[in-house]
Amino acid sequence: MPLTFAEAFWWLGVAWLIYVYAGYPLLLGLIGLVARVRTRAREGRWPSVSVLIAARNEEKDIGWKIRETLAWEYPADRLEVLVASDASDDRTDEIVRGFQDPRVHLVRMEKRGGKVRALNRLAELARGEILFFTDANASIPAGCLRLMVRHFADPRVGCVTGITRGWDPKSAGAVSQGAGLYFRYESLIASLESRLGSVLACDGAVHCLRRELFAPLQPELANDLEAPLRVARSGRLTLFEPGAYALEKETEAPAEEFARRRRIAAQGALAMWRFRGALAGLRGWQFVSHKFLRWLTPLPLAAVLASSAALAHRPFYALALAAQGIFYAAALAALLQARQGKHVSRALAVPFYVLVGATATLVGVVEAALGRSFDVWEVATLSRGAQNAGS
Repeated sequence: MPLTFAEAFWWLGVAWLIYVYAGYPLLLGLIGLVARVRTRAREGRWPSVSVLIAARNEEKDIGWKIRETLAWEYPADRLEVLVASDASDDRTDEIVRGFQDPRVHLVRMEKRGGKVRALNRLAELARGEILFFTDANASIPAGCLRLMVRHFADPRVGCVTGITRGWDPKSAGAVSQGAGLYFRYESLIASLESRLGSVLACDGAVHCLRRELFAPLQPELANDLEAPLRVARSGRLTLFEPGAYALEKETEAPAEEFARRRRIAAQGALAMWRFRGALAGLRGWQFVSHKFLRWLTPLPLAAVLASSAALAHRPFYALALAAQGIFYAAALAALLQARQGKHVSRALAVPFYVLVGATATLVGVVEAALGRSFDVWEVATLSRGAQNAGS
């Protein structure tokens, strides 16, 4: 018996969601079993490294960030720290100038240009063989750089990335509870992509790039997406180092998280469009599966909900509708509790985080299609001032 239109709609939506969130990583794992790229990492090699930090009004974090970086487990004469102050009007410049260490350099940008323009300026001045990109509010363990640079002993490797985790794993906020699960899932995806030497996107707070592969970045694009696309186009590999991570204080304001995810999706969609010529074969499949179909998640969610309602007279679909009702009710409860500053359980936080992210990314993609760009933006203020990092 052929499926009705509503049934076909339901199964199409379910298949979409299963493929994006489970099928893609499963296929990556299977491909990795037969086509895994073997690279040669080697300890004890110390290429010169330039740490690049774009800062806009980062007085709460820039001091401890620089001290922490200078204390990394890496030869002092092989490390420099460059900070671009993007027309900061707080004490950022004063704090950076206060460091007497000759490895610390401040570049003052009198006219605000945004993060990417600041990074481009720093890259022009960098002297290191390896460029290390990080954020002013990202705390990075002392041995992280050592773990990452060992991969560059293999000349085929062009870029190495880590991943960002939440600063406080015990936080009971709706955003941080959901983000914790999200970052673990993304770590799994990155590990599987790394087996193929084709990590699709870097982490903006912790990734390294061979200086010879750097080209001026486009201000309205996401630099952590543009860089690996350029690396792939050069024929080099992009790897994920599971031991490399950054800790960042997460915002607990749903509006700030929504704005952040919307901007990232808009910048990513624009990057994928402009570099569409590089999205052939493996990376084209990765883009469609890992990014594009996921950005459009609200569409299959809406399709499943609408078709479940239309078929609710049948027990199976009535049960599916009830399950969705519980899911959306949990997300709404998490939102209300978050707005009131209350403890949010993981059972409520995960549906909330999924829906916030899905809605924000779809809005971002639509905005990109309509021509909106995000070359300059405001950081999430509640993500600044990590409590345990010092002052």
